Amino acid sequence: MLKQMLKDLKVVQTGEFVLASGKKSNFFVNIKRASTDPRVLREIGKAMAPHVGDSKIAGMALGAVPIAVAVALETNRPYVMVRKEPKDHGTKELIEGDVVPGEKFVVVEDVATTGGSTMKVVNALRAKGAHVVKAIVVVDREEGAKELLSENGIELVSVFKAKDLV
Repeated sequence: MLKQMLKDLKVVQTGEFVLASGKKSNFFVNIKRASTDPRVLREIGKAMAPHVGDSKIAGMALGAVPIAVAVALETNRPYVMVRKEPKDHGTKELIEGDVVPGEKFVVVEDVATTGGSTMKVVNALRAKGAHVVKAIVVVDREEGAKELLSENGIELVSVFKAKDLV
């Protein structure tokens, strides 16, 4: 059901794109199109929920925040939001939400390519003493994220591979 919903929304677009990793690609996976549709977002939450266990959830702004909320609502587990950079005003925090040293976290993402964005979240959580056990992504582009995360002690779980949605 979720797979067909993503295909119907045409989340995989072809053309010339520069990805967050800086890599050039002839296709782009736009999960934000899906995460703005409440029916699809609910299904994403349901698909990721079985992989959370007793961990808290973390998502990086912007793309992963609605996903983190959907998974949190599905699992009744707390979540935190991680900024790309600390604010220069207010609390100046990089992470919004409680992180207690020793707590287990899973990181949720919309798309994984090289794993660089996921590692930013992992490193921010580890700097606060959290134990990150897993990353769960809607789509893995299979361009190195699994390997990078594994080298850093993180299991990558994907709901889909990019080739599943073409």
